[in-house]
Amino acid sequence: MLLSVLSFSLLSDNLLLLVSVLVFAALLVSKIGYRFGVPTLLLFVAVGMLAGPDGMGIHFENYEIAEFIGHFAMTVILLTGGLETDMKESRPVMGKGALLSTLGVLLTAFLTGGFIYHFTARMLGGLWASMAGCLTVAVVMSSTDSASVFSVLRSRRMHLKYNLGPMLEIESGSNDSIAYIMTIFMVNLLKFVQEGKDSTAFALTGVLLLLLQIVVGLVIGVGMGYAAKWLLCHIRLEGSPLYAVMILSIGIFTNGAASFLHGNGLLALYVTAIIIGNQAKIPHKKEILKFMDGITWLVQLLMFLMLGLLVRPSQFPSIIVPALMIGVFMIFVARPLSVFLSLLPYRRLPVRAKAMVSWVGIKGAGPILFAMCPLVAGLPGSVEIFNIVFVVTLLSQLLQGMSLPAVARLLKVDDVELGKAQTYGIEVPEEIGMLTDHVVTEEDLELGRTLRELSLPHGIRVIMVRRGDEFLSPHGSMRLKVGDHLVILLCEKTDE
Repeated sequence: MLLSVLSFSLLSDNLLLLVSVLVFAALLVSKIGYRFGVPTLLLFVAVGMLAGPDGMGIHFENYEIAEFIGHFAMTVILLTGGLETDMKESRPVMGKGALLSTLGVLLTAFLTGGFIYHFTARMLGGLWASMAGCLTVAVVMSSTDSASVFSVLRSRRMHLKYNLGPMLEIESGSNDSIAYIMTIFMVNLLKFVQEGKDSTAFALTGVLLLLLQIVVGLVIGVGMGYAAKWLLCHIRLEGSPLYAVMILSIGIFTNGAASFLHGNGLLALYVTAIIIGNQAKIPHKKEILKFMDGITWLVQLLMFLMLGLLVRPSQFPSIIVPALMIGVFMIFVARPLSVFLSLLPYRRLPVRAKAMVSWVGIKGAGPILFAMCPLVAGLPGSVEIFNIVFVVTLLSQLLQGMSLPAVARLLKVDDVELGKAQTYGIEVPEEIGMLTDHVVTEEDLELGRTLRELSLPHGIRVIMVRRGDEFLSPHGSMRLKVGDHLVILLCEKTDE
């Protein structure tokens, strides 16, 4: 009782204090969990659950607000993911990624829906025991989660052979939009069934609406991408933060405009972000990406904390058996089958590479957010479905998220990732050249100790030297030491 009164007081009078405490606690827990290979986002959920109704007693049950916050978070996550997608690496695997995000999602949904209908429908009962209801549950969980995939691959600096990393990022960045379209369609279909209306006409119309959403989303995404490219080339702002805010506002506008025109906003947003990141000449691009990474981590953290607050573990015993059955089926049967069938045209891709793609079917915030759609629509049994999706997501995070590096080594698809140049915020236009760094070794100093005596090849310029915590301005007579970091400009254009 005391905890409930205290939590109510905190929510009503000290919301910012509560949020800051939860965020700080989540960051501390994630630091500890990182040492043991526990996915960071899973730990954020755990902190939310500990603070929720079955823990500290903090009640948060406004699904409409949660859905809005989650949708905004997905907007930021996909925007950042699109900006960081390198089309030079992604173009060769674009076809594979597109097949996985469309055909793969459909196959996963139908395979899982059939399993639910034949093996767990009686446990679910009510409206969800119908084939339409079972397909709705499956569709909600059919996509891989972009936040989780981006987080695991990038935070652990996993570099996979056969260009699997870009393929998986394309899939996870685009399949959320497909799953969301299908979820809305199935929820509306179930409402027609519940109200006793003829669902056949709606189903036929819905298929056309699905195609319309995809086409409009692509068109708006491409149009806004090139409009943003022109805008960024012709408008000059003071400082990199303003450019970051402009790109963020463009992404939010693209999402909203596509949705207003009956297109898929998430798909449009992702396409726009890819065009901006690869074709627009953005001033201070590295600083902008760092800013967007920070915002992305913040919204991910808040979103997963919020999802943890929404769930009640005390309700799990009634759904734990069907949830575990569904989760195991999706991880070990539905996902591998959908991947191998989708990638049949690519016979040169080794089996072990396809097996790795099958294992990176991580569930996360996306499926949980989509599971709110039946709740907001007021469909009976939607609380149980939300809990099932939550349990399946936890299972996926624990089994797949924690074991990715080990599975990559087992399948021999892991590769040594080249270290990124430490350029310390320095940025130069791409047409001038590229920055890299070099650590001075004893062999480098055999011919002499000064920069002039290094006899660097034509077109290479040392623009800064870092020695310990000091940053030094280079000159020809500077004496170098082993361990010095040279920031080097590889010039493409030099004066003859």
